[in-house]
Amino acid sequence: MNILTTLIAFAVALGSLVVVHEFGHYLAARLCNVKVLRFSVGFGRVLASRRLGRDQTEWALAAFPLGGYVKMLDEREGEVAPPDLPRAFNRQSVARRYFIVVAGPLANFVLAIGLYWLIFMHGVPGIKPVIGGVAAGSPAAQAQFQAGEVLTKVGGEAVTTWQDARWQLLKHAVDRSNVAIEAQNEHAEIHVHRLDMAGLKPSDLDGDFLRTLGFARQQPPLPPVIGRVVAGGAAERAGMLAGDEVLSIDGVAVRRWDEVVTTIGASPQRELVLEVKRGDARQKIAVKPDAVLENSTRIGRIGVAVRVDANAMRQYAVEVRYSPLTAIGKALERTWDTSLFSLRMLGKMIIGEVSLKNLSGPITIADYAGQSAQGGWISYLAFIALISISLGVLNLLPIPLLDGGHLMYYMIEIVKGSPVSTQAMEIGQNIGMGLLFLLMTFALYNDVSRLLTG
Repeated sequence: MNILTTLIAFAVALGSLVVVHEFGHYLAARLCNVKVLRFSVGFGRVLASRRLGRDQTEWALAAFPLGGYVKMLDEREGEVAPPDLPRAFNRQSVARRYFIVVAGPLANFVLAIGLYWLIFMHGVPGIKPVIGGVAAGSPAAQAQFQAGEVLTKVGGEAVTTWQDARWQLLKHAVDRSNVAIEAQNEHAEIHVHRLDMAGLKPSDLDGDFLRTLGFARQQPPLPPVIGRVVAGGAAERAGMLAGDEVLSIDGVAVRRWDEVVTTIGASPQRELVLEVKRGDARQKIAVKPDAVLENSTRIGRIGVAVRVDANAMRQYAVEVRYSPLTAIGKALERTWDTSLFSLRMLGKMIIGEVSLKNLSGPITIADYAGQSAQGGWISYLAFIALISISLGVLNLLPIPLLDGGHLMYYMIEIVKGSPVSTQAMEIGQNIGMGLLFLLMTFALYNDVSRLLTG
């Protein structure tokens, strides 16, 4: 993947989310007539700034880009001139302070709703949820799913693409539930299957979740022709090129791409001899697949992607598009569902029912930003919407230093009739700093682990 594309996509996504979040605070403060001293994108040393407006608010760009803040006039942080006392943040009612603080996360949710609205109106491309195969002994096999069936409903919710199906299945898998799934066979007959996910382990949700359940997506028979070679992968090191047709592996003829994937996947760190056709010539290339972990299993990868025939794939492609009014309802529903699911996942991680490997740090997020950007503007906007929801949910957690921590203090103030003491707030800040450090440590560990294992 192009490193420059990844960095630019990450910077644009992160910058836009920080600006939207902080602008929510800023706009709410202005509506409450609170004086804003600085609007900063980033932390640390100011790289560039400019003062604008009646209050001469400083709009700044700082050195450390992972975040930002809005600094408001406050007697607890410095002396305030008598004429400005009514505009100090600490002089505002609890309701106004609550509104100003909650406006940041709300702005992230509003951004996600707006992006999903545009996406649903434009049309969401996807692949029809046609079952290509069912792994023996898997939960899908026990539920008697058959190859060729098309999934139509999961838990009563209609699905039109594999993306829809995966999302609905994942929501039920987190609860290890037994879910009813409607599927239509080639004779247009509807069958209801009961998929039991009670036996899933926390690690089963880490990788290809559909494969864990035993589902294989139906695809057209793809010839073993390489469409793309990943930079730095085993195939590139061995000298393989896009357009190479794999004829045999270790003397065994191959005719379909899935045969190539299966053989390489079963051969981590074992040298294979591939006979390939390049133009009119044939040649043998020795390649040693890299070993990567998938669902705690060591498999082989050489870093190639198949060349896809657009005409062959067209029969499996579908685009879901909605009217503006229906799209706004879908956008609200998606934002709400994703927010609740994020909270459930966090809760399940705390009690050990979901692996902490699902936590992602800035490295993984940057990688996803680059991948989504290369997939087109629809996938990139969907990525920004998802991260915007995650940022909104994270900031609402009752952890000191986050917006949710301040909201917790205000709720305590409402109950006890007076503000939380300075000493209690200092203790809370130390606890919050420790929790956030622990959270970031886990996330960075997962990032590095993903880099090392591919």
